[in-house]
Amino acid sequence: MKILRKPGFWLPIMLVLLLGLWPVMTDNAANREVVNSILVSVALASSLNILLGYTGYVSFGHIVFFGFGAYTGFYLMSEQGWPIYAAMIMAGLVPAVLAYLLGSAILRLRGAYFALATIGINEAARAFVKNFDPLGGSVGMQLNFQIYNDYGGAAQALWLTYYLLLGVTIVILIVSYLVRFSKFGLGLMAIRENEDAAEVMGVVAPSAKTRAYVISAFFPGIVGLLFFFKNATILPGDAFRLHLSIETIVMVMLGGAGTVLGPVLGGAGYQRLRGTLLVTPLFRNVQLVVAGVLLLTIILFIPAGVVGWLRYHVRGLRRVLE
Repeated sequence: MKILRKPGFWLPIMLVLLLGLWPVMTDNAANREVVNSILVSVALASSLNILLGYTGYVSFGHIVFFGFGAYTGFYLMSEQGWPIYAAMIMAGLVPAVLAYLLGSAILRLRGAYFALATIGINEAARAFVKNFDPLGGSVGMQLNFQIYNDYGGAAQALWLTYYLLLGVTIVILIVSYLVRFSKFGLGLMAIRENEDAAEVMGVVAPSAKTRAYVISAFFPGIVGLLFFFKNATILPGDAFRLHLSIETIVMVMLGGAGTVLGPVLGGAGYQRLRGTLLVTPLFRNVQLVVAGVLLLTIILFIPAGVVGWLRYHVRGLRRVLE
């Protein structure tokens, strides 16, 4: 296939794979936890990029799919005894169906109206789960530690979760690349540049936007399940954190919205910055302020992100950085 000969296809995958193999080669649990948090950020940023980067629609409620997917998989595993592999599929499908239903309505909105609607959806989702007893209500849900025995014990289950997250992240990058360089992706980018003109040229904007929304919602649900399966507990406040949506937008913009490599660089870079801030007494409680300042700086000085800046200033990298 022609796509396999393009360096822009392999570069983000190889970067994630090399990063993911570091804890395996060192056999170090501390390194695994560091890389695990980076992979979560990269996966969320890359999935959001399919909507934000390709269509230009800014969603502050993308974390809704992370939360609903996590709760779906968590419930199936803890209450119904499903294996993690089957629960992962449902953790992706339920948010995808939800995105289809929501997208058919809110994607008719544009600009600030769409952004405000997604914030409202996030708050409504958190309130619903918090008052829905089958999902544990305000006290959330906990996994019985006996479940981990099916995966070789808690220690082995942590490594299994890590490998699954690494695999899911790579799949997201492949899907992102395929979407970007498909006819469907060209339609999405036409919508980003000028939606009215795109429709005149034959792009069915409502259908295209909804499909992008569904694709971008599928993977956060799986990531959410893996994240909370590792922690063995899930709470509404943790599953529907609005500030995580804001941080994900920062990651996409930092690396380069509309590129495949951008969310990888943005997710990894921001997560390392966040880790540094958390252990610095002066900035520990103002990390969101830093995120806001960083987003403002990006918009003002490097709106194309790191990848866009490099592509513009270093001509030799244009074929490599996609």
